[in-house]
Amino acid sequence: MTHLAVYEPIGLIPVVSYARTSEDVRQRDGHGVRYQLRINERTAHEHACEIVATYVDNGRSASRAGVVRPGFDRLIADLARGLTDSGQPVEGVVCTADDRLYRRAEDLARFLAALTSRPGRIYVDPRGVRDPYAQEGLFQAVRSLEAAVTETHVRSQRLTDWHWARAVEGVPHSGPRPFGWQEDRITLRPNEAQLVERAILDRIGGKAVRAIARDWCDLGVTGTRGGRPNAQTVTQIMTAPRVCGYRANRGELLLVPETRQPVLGQWEPVVPPTQWHAVCATFSPGSLYLHRGSGAPRLTGNKKTAPRHLATGFLRCGAERPDGSACRGALCAQKGRSRQSPYVYTCRSCGRCSISGPLADEALERLLFSETQGRARLSGAMRQRWQSGEMGLEEKREIIASAFICCIVRPGLKGTCSWDHARVEPMWRCADRTAPADAPV
Repeated sequence: MTHLAVYEPIGLIPVVSYARTSEDVRQRDGHGVRYQLRINERTAHEHACEIVATYVDNGRSASRAGVVRPGFDRLIADLARGLTDSGQPVEGVVCTADDRLYRRAEDLARFLAALTSRPGRIYVDPRGVRDPYAQEGLFQAVRSLEAAVTETHVRSQRLTDWHWARAVEGVPHSGPRPFGWQEDRITLRPNEAQLVERAILDRIGGKAVRAIARDWCDLGVTGTRGGRPNAQTVTQIMTAPRVCGYRANRGELLLVPETRQPVLGQWEPVVPPTQWHAVCATFSPGSLYLHRGSGAPRLTGNKKTAPRHLATGFLRCGAERPDGSACRGALCAQKGRSRQSPYVYTCRSCGRCSISGPLADEALERLLFSETQGRARLSGAMRQRWQSGEMGLEEKREIIASAFICCIVRPGLKGTCSWDHARVEPMWRCADRTAPADAPV
């Protein structure tokens, strides 16, 4: 005897209706779920059921892990408590197909557990009424899951092969137009292409990416979707293989199988391949388009690069904002343009405060070793190790971190050639947080 035989309903059976689509990117009007709900109404009427609540997940995938489906979650919750939000009893579920409800084993388990948490319930689809408590009903649900999983894998592989075939023929990517090209993704847009070419040449010549991004912002340049340029987007534009005519797919530069030469796209290039290779060589691998672009595998698991300069992370901008408040943005090291200052610290927030790297590092050392400050007094042995070069950069930075909260850098005066160590103003920690003069080394 099944549960259905024990709880034979009288009159219409109160059921809830569920509808889901994976995508709704073209018309964006929810027509897919709307059509499914109409089919559910017809199915319920044909099997003496009455729909007391509806649950919808429009544009929500059921095959990808981590996708939140609010409608499905509410359905599970209402099945578990046996009532809808309006207090109507729930004795079953109607849906157009099993794969609308679940495409993963975890979701099937959740659904069956909630549906069978109370006796006498049914599952209805256009093929008829199913007993979820019977062995055959369970087998049918599992078969539906296996079919859905197989279909997902086949569809995914078919789509991957289709994209690869298009790529090896040099067909441009779909989606928003790339910066530098017209809407056809083949013809160059002269004003943008000139900016990209100039940026690549400047970067090869040693110009900082942030400086290039600021130049673009000053010119009023916007991205193809209206955003303001920043260092990351400019890097992606410059290092994308398409700037020299090469075709990539999912983070890999495609090669012609017979010649092992890069596949050439159907679009007009901005620069020759030699310049593209040269500009890519100025970046670390994790910053390149091939490692951060659309569909590209990210470089993960690598440790964060250790600071290469003494004052990195300790300097804060002392420039004033237009509203009169202090900027206090972090000053980051970047390549300089002179022998005296091979690197400089520049504010990443406002960009209006910079200081010579060697000057800032020397100012920190003076603050630590100055007897007049009376704040941080290092032991003689520690000073000897520091000044002789025996002490490593990491240990020096630990000492600085114990002495200073940070150091404020006041903007310099234009036209001043001499170094002014007073531009670096320390914010000291308590004296007991620094190394005393008689501390053991």
